[in-house]
Amino acid sequence: MARMTMIQAIRSAMDNAMERDDNVVVYGEDVGFFGGVFRCTQGLQEKYGKNRCFDSPISESGIIGTAIGMAAYGLRPCVEIQFADYMYPGYDQITQEAARIRFRSNGDFTVPMVVRMPTGGGIFGGQTHSQSPEALFAHVAGIKTVIPSNPYDAKGLLLAAIEDDDPVMFLEPKRLYNGPFDGHHDRPVTPWSKHEMGEVPDDYYTVPLSKAAIRREGEDVTVLVYGTMVYVAEAAAEEAGVDAEIIDLRTILPLDIDAITASVKKTGRCVIIHEATKTCGFGAELMAIVAENCFYDLEAPIIRVTGYDTPYPHAHEWEYFPGPKRVGEALKKVMESA
Repeated sequence: MARMTMIQAIRSAMDNAMERDDNVVVYGEDVGFFGGVFRCTQGLQEKYGKNRCFDSPISESGIIGTAIGMAAYGLRPCVEIQFADYMYPGYDQITQEAARIRFRSNGDFTVPMVVRMPTGGGIFGGQTHSQSPEALFAHVAGIKTVIPSNPYDAKGLLLAAIEDDDPVMFLEPKRLYNGPFDGHHDRPVTPWSKHEMGEVPDDYYTVPLSKAAIRREGEDVTVLVYGTMVYVAEAAAEEAGVDAEIIDLRTILPLDIDAITASVKKTGRCVIIHEATKTCGFGAELMAIVAENCFYDLEAPIIRVTGYDTPYPHAHEWEYFPGPKRVGEALKKVMESA
């Protein structure tokens, strides 16, 4: 089995999909000849030609609009938005068109399209290259939202997304592209070549879009996370000496509510972590779900550890980033509650 970075795994998924189905097309800004700003599509144009992997104009609304038209008429476009921060000009097309067509047409039309976008901070990208807009998608009925945390899942989830008959927003934590990041920015990053989740089959496989994964079993507290925060949570639990059960949601819509409630009912405590801003972040929805389903099982108030309600700062990135120190303090606090 090959060892891959998340970049290579995503590229392998698109390669497998394009090889299996001539209707799969890949495009976006600098996606063709250049291979994408992070090189996720490198080599695909050379292998499949300019009609199936090509560059688009610098127009996010145009990328999304054309993908909707292609998908409605039988193609399966997998398009790239260079950074999640750039998707806003196409947000109207995503929410008002792509998300609605199945409903508006009474099922006569579907929109099997994937929108890939690097998300999150940790690379000193500043306020216009570090946003985490996943809650904006999860709020909209008719689209699915996926956030992988490792190369194996990234490939399997992307293949499942490309094959899905509904639009899928595929957010790729850019800080994880080359290795699992635990939030200790002053330490060397372990490459995926030395991590078990860096083992990725070259061949086709899928990971279900609606299933969470238990990354660390524990008895004391349930930690609900996705993306980069999986590794921050692991580091924080180890350093705080807390027997935490870490649930990697993988897909926030559709959400694996059964996995969440089973874990919280077992531990009686819950900490939720995400990099996005706190107010109206997806953590608020997770808190509501836990409270609705597990209220009488809880032994302590639910705690959120998130980004702050400010634009993502460049100079103070690590104060904003919910790192192991802040997460560890939350774990200790929830354990001290009566």
